[in-house]
Amino acid sequence: MGRVTDLASFAALLAPEGQTLLAALRDYDPARELAVASRLRRDHPAELVTAALGQARLRQRAVAKFGAEDAHRMYFTPNGVEQSTRASVGAYRADRMKALGVGSVADLCSGIGGDAIALARAGISVLAVDRDPLTAEAVRANAAALGLSDLIEVRCADVTEIDTSPYDAVFVDPARRGGRGRIFDPEAYSPPLSWAVEAARKSPRAALKVAPGIPHEAVPAEAEAEWISDGGDVKEAVLWFGTEPGARRATLLPSGATLAGRGLPDPEVRPVGRYLYEPDGAVIRAHLVAEVAEELDGGLIDGTIAYVTSDALVPTPYAAAYEITDELPFNLKKLKALLREREVGTLTVKKRGSAVEPEEIRRKVKPKGPNAATVLLTRVAGAPTMLIGRPVRPDGER
Repeated sequence: MGRVTDLASFAALLAPEGQTLLAALRDYDPARELAVASRLRRDHPAELVTAALGQARLRQRAVAKFGAEDAHRMYFTPNGVEQSTRASVGAYRADRMKALGVGSVADLCSGIGGDAIALARAGISVLAVDRDPLTAEAVRANAAALGLSDLIEVRCADVTEIDTSPYDAVFVDPARRGGRGRIFDPEAYSPPLSWAVEAARKSPRAALKVAPGIPHEAVPAEAEAEWISDGGDVKEAVLWFGTEPGARRATLLPSGATLAGRGLPDPEVRPVGRYLYEPDGAVIRAHLVAEVAEELDGGLIDGTIAYVTSDALVPTPYAAAYEITDELPFNLKKLKALLREREVGTLTVKKRGSAVEPEEIRRKVKPKGPNAATVLLTRVAGAPTMLIGRPVRPDGER
């Protein structure tokens, strides 16, 4: 589809007939799309039906990030769904901006407006800038659909040409996907990280959204780096300017628990104790495993593996705990025999520092029985090892 046709089709979706189609497609089954399309084309233009079906598919995909209530009112592009911020993460970041006294933000590279929406809902006025005309129209439509037009100004422009001086803060979310997929080099972002950093330095406050795998050496000295996970999945890293230069922290959603770095040395390596702790991915990315180990009075099972061991059960939001019942050298025959003896039919296999795939383990040991167990494939003091145990809930129950 050409760009003009894209814009024309999008405008048609906003008209009464397009709105009627979108409402009718809210709960449609994509597996029956051909039949649905054939039926709708009897009463509506084929191009409009195609556009409505495409938007309905995008809305269904967006539910995971924005929730059903918002997703089915919003408008998306394929890239916008893929690259937009999860609503819970955007809300956390917006609340932090508000707590810093920010009243206005220049949101550069706004995409379909996920972050602009979160900022506006926090009471912050936003200039949302994107150079793609269709994406800019989607932001404008989303602001209207969610009743936020008074707080969100949309501008279709190149972000490098925007004067950010009238705003309290700058937010930049560079594109980190290209024609070949994810981009890992920060200087290959669009715009490059170096440009975003310079834009941040010109503003009293700034937040730059970057990939969680950003090398620590790429973080500017004057920036605070925060890694954020949601439900145990690491979602992003944020470089904050105008806060705590050089600070490192991990924030876990939905609890909001935040662990700040204290510059601790690497924990000592010790034998596997009664409990094994698996730090949250944000903790690991932020290089704060030592802080968790100190909190747990624990050590590492291997100098290169982010598993903490301790003889004490200490509740912590920063790591999942397992009670270890067996420690065995890696041997599938021994594992199969042990699981058969204990009648384990529900088997969870996790790995860290092992080349063996969990699905391969499940396929070969063929678990069967009424009991459950967790197998952790890892290294202990350099040796391939199997740790068998069971998860312990935060309240201490197994």
